[in-house]
Amino acid sequence: MTLPPLESRLPRGQTVLPRQVIVHFDGACEPPGTGGIATYGFTIDGEGFEWEGHGLAVRPHAPTATNNVAEYVAAICALEWLVSQHYNGPVLARGDSQLVVRQVNGEYEVKAEHLRAYHARVGQLRALFERVEFEWIPREENRRADALSKLALTESAPALAPRKRPRA
Repeated sequence: MTLPPLESRLPRGQTVLPRQVIVHFDGACEPPGTGGIATYGFTIDGEGFEWEGHGLAVRPHAPTATNNVAEYVAAICALEWLVSQHYNGPVLARGDSQLVVRQVNGEYEVKAEHLRAYHARVGQLRALFERVEFEWIPREENRRADALSKLALTESAPALAPRKRPRA
């Protein structure tokens, strides 16, 4: 006995939603440019996951402390967290960095030497999942990941402030 097509067996108004995890990622660097404090934030939702992460992207004031590095680190940390949870299904990674999204999608060449290792790491992690799609979204649709990257800046600032030496 053959069954009719799936569409005819589903009640009207209902659809089959593909299972996937949605990641939102963002990075920040203060002051902008190189050598500042670079931080990241990410959220993970779907397939039973509801997780947020944030922190320093690289050592403070390192020459590689840039916003682009922070964006890459945000995506990497989110994917690494999913790997640590033994998830290997489909992932939709959404970020507001056109550069990072277009580089990982192969639309832009990775010209900056300091970004090549991050780009390669994303490729390694992608291979561990059924599928990872990167999608650019406007900043307004990435508010929580942005807030987490800014929270990491705020949390890092007191510890990184220069300390006054007591007078002898």
